This record gives sequence, C-alpha cells and structure tokens, in this order.
Amino acid sequence: MTTTTDALCHAAALLSQADGLLIAAGAGMGVDSGLPDFRGASGFWSAYPALGRSGIDFYGIASPAAFRDRPLQAWGFYGHRLSLYRRTTPHAGFTLLARWGRAKPQGCAVFTSSVDGQFQRAGFGDRAIDECHGSIHHLQCLAPCSDHIWPAEDLVPEVDEAQCELRRPLPLCPRCGGLARPNILMFGDGDWLDRRQAGQSLALARWLDAVRRPVVIEIGAGTDVPSVRRFSQAMLHDRQARLIRINPRDAQVTDSRDVGLPMGALDALVAIDACLEPQRKSCPTH
Repeated sequence: MTTTTDALCHAAALLSQADGLLIAAGAGMGVDSGLPDFRGASGFWSAYPALGRSGIDFYGIASPAAFRDRPLQAWGFYGHRLSLYRRTTPHAGFTLLARWGRAKPQGCAVFTSSVDGQFQRAGFGDRAIDECHGSIHHLQCLAPCSDHIWPAEDLVPEVDEAQCELRRPLPLCPRCGGLARPNILMFGDGDWLDRRQAGQSLALARWLDAVRRPVVIEIGAGTDVPSVRRFSQAMLHDRQARLIRINPRDAQVTDSRDVGLPMGALDALVAIDACLEPQRKSCPTH
C-alpha cells in the first residue's frame, strides 16, 4: 500500500528526472490564495447571495446571454471578480513552482483554465502561459464587431455587492460603442475571440517541442470542467510526459509511473519541496 510519504518521494523523483516542468492548473490552484472555486450551486450562491436570491447559478451568469439580458448584473459579477483577482496575492506554492521551473534545462510553462491572471501576478512570464479559457484582464466586443481584444487595465469597476450590479457606466467597445465583455470562454459561447489564446497555445507547443522529459504537475483540476484533465492526458499520450496529480477530492491516476496526491495545492507543493530539499543540498555549488 502506497503511503503519503512514498507518494511525495515519487513526485519528487519525477520532478528531478524532468528537463521541463509543465504546470496544468484548474480553479483549485487559487483556493489557497483565498479565491472561490464555485464548486456547486450552494458554494457559488454563498459567494454571490444576490444571484442566489434570483436563482441564477454560475452557468446562468457566466454566459454571453447574461450580458445581453442583464448587463448590469453580468458586469456586477465579472467586475467583482476582476477587482478580487487584482487584489489577491498568489500563495507561496506559485513561488515554489517558479523555483522548480528555473532549475530545469528547458524551464517551465503553464496551461490553465483559470481566468484570474494569478500566474502572471506571481511573476510567470506571459510567453510561458496558455490560458485556455481566456483572461478576465482582457476585453472584447460582445457583438463582436471585430477581432479586437484589449487590456482591461483602465476598467475600475464599482460594484453594488448587495445587488451584484455594476454602479458605473457599462464598459464599451472602443470600435463600435457597443457593450464590451471579458475575453473569456463562457458557457454557450459562440462569440469568444480566441486569437490571443491561440497565440499562447502556439507558444506552448513550441516550448514542448524542445522538451524531452516533461513532467506535468496538474493542480486543482476536476472533471466538471475537464479542459485541464484532457490536456494532461494528451500530454501523457502525445508527449510521453509523467504526471503528478494534486487534488483533494479526485487524485487518482491510471499509470503506476504517475502519482496522485489527495491534498490541497499549497500543502502538496510544500511537502514535495521538503522531499526535494536533500537533493538540493547534495548538489555542488558553483
């Protein structure tokens, strides 16, 4: 029977043997920074009680239809999230991942379904990050009138949190004057502009072409929105990568060469780092 200690040592060994670190992160990566993961309607409505009173769940508000039908409320939800992500400090696990990546001959890259920009905030360069669902820190036209995507840095939303409604004038497209929306892939979304993300995906593919022994650290990615899980499996099949899966509720792996850790993100990363410490001390310094 595999113990937690054995699994952690296994994870450290996989990391040590890799020439490139690929971080595959879902919403669970941000929980230890204090960010909600919107797991289940009750958890979502606890974070946004005004939407709960209206019976609007995450799938209902995170959609282009919400921006068309109730724009003040849709921007109340996304405006609040934008402000929250801007003031949130990434937890120490981001620093550990960055340090492990710097020690690899090919460095590290990130594939994430999170739209919060926490990896950029933690110091990971934009060229190393593939945000498969887009980013709340960029905007596009709701229509859309063109393929223009622009930074949201000038948007400072004021939100009535009790009503989950935007107080200030709605963000507008600079080209047509119509309503703007986050450049995020939403539910039932046929109008998401993926040009920015496509460039990120191409950069990640080029990085992978240079890596011979990749290891994937999959963190906080479940099966409800399986984008990250599917990506990890593709890396195992197409790139012969090995997998370290960190998830407190669903950490099973199907190959004995891989390892699953039923832990939260920060606890698991700190524990793996403790296993790596003796190896760092044994390395000669120059």
